[in-house]
Amino acid sequence: MSAGKILAVLFKGGEYNTPKLLGSAENALGLKKFIQEHNRSIFSTSDKGPEIDDYIKEAEVIISTPFNPVYISKERIDSAKNLKLLITAGVGSDHVDLDHINKSGRDISVLEVTGSNTTSVAEHVVLTILSLVKNFIPAHQNAMEGGWDIAKISRDAYDLEGKVVGTIGAGRIGYKVLERLYPFKTKELLYYDYQPLSEELRSKVDARRVDSIEELVAQSDIVTINAPLHAGTKSLVNKELLSKFKPGALLVNTARGAICNAQDVADAVKSGQLRGYGGDVWYPQPAPKDHPWRTLSNQYGDGNAMTPHVSGANLDAQARYALGVKNILQSYFSGKFDYRPQDVILLHGQYATKAYGSDKEVVDVN
Repeated sequence: MSAGKILAVLFKGGEYNTPKLLGSAENALGLKKFIQEHNRSIFSTSDKGPEIDDYIKEAEVIISTPFNPVYISKERIDSAKNLKLLITAGVGSDHVDLDHINKSGRDISVLEVTGSNTTSVAEHVVLTILSLVKNFIPAHQNAMEGGWDIAKISRDAYDLEGKVVGTIGAGRIGYKVLERLYPFKTKELLYYDYQPLSEELRSKVDARRVDSIEELVAQSDIVTINAPLHAGTKSLVNKELLSKFKPGALLVNTARGAICNAQDVADAVKSGQLRGYGGDVWYPQPAPKDHPWRTLSNQYGDGNAMTPHVSGANLDAQARYALGVKNILQSYFSGKFDYRPQDVILLHGQYATKAYGSDKEVVDVN
């Protein structure tokens, strides 16, 4: 391989491959012809085996989804002498060692398609909350297995109305979650964020900002995580913080798996400190077969609503982030680098967003 090569590491379409499945390696975001017209070649794969390092070493541009990420470590960055641009086809660039790029002095930019999956993930958060509150998944399984055990299901099922729900992070996704929860007539909606919502936005959802995460979890019946993964949020939800939750609370995480300590969460569900955990994100991804979240269970044999990071990967979201990647590449190929400001994480090696490490003002924590 030589300079001018683009590497796209996406999910495997396999037997489900169709033109609409843009995020699959087979369809390569629908960008093969567009990339070739700009005198680059593209290698698109879902395989992250040893051979991937050979492609990384020669790549000018690397595109990866957050759903099946290729982890761009310090070692891989140092080996990639031609690398100029890293694009997340979606939202969340924590699979890249951003600090190393920033400190290395390399002219490497990192961008993602901000807002491309905001609605998709927010809807999934509400779906997960309702699945846990209503004990829907065990009810479905009981029916499919030929059962009719209403008492078994009902003993762990409630209403969302009248409950306190708190979000850690009230950026684009977190706020959309609040918008969607507001009509359920919850007892109260809480949020924790480093910057307050404008009074206009806050009043629309009647949400109250709390001063600390500890205060939020102590008051919430349901906690949802809508914040980015960085040094300050890694293992944020651990044994110590979980001890401050309301006993029997529910926890939903569609942000990043590593924000939670996996074993501590599993232990909290088993002990009853958490009544249930709903997670769409894991670490690492794909998750190993023995990951503790694969067998989560509370005292009733219920208490989980796990999915394999599909919240932001539906067909509508794929269309949005495929177009966003195309726009980023168009700006890069033109040499103008006139990217949308909200998409830029690192520009020529320099941080452009407080969400990942800059002291500059940032619009959104998601």
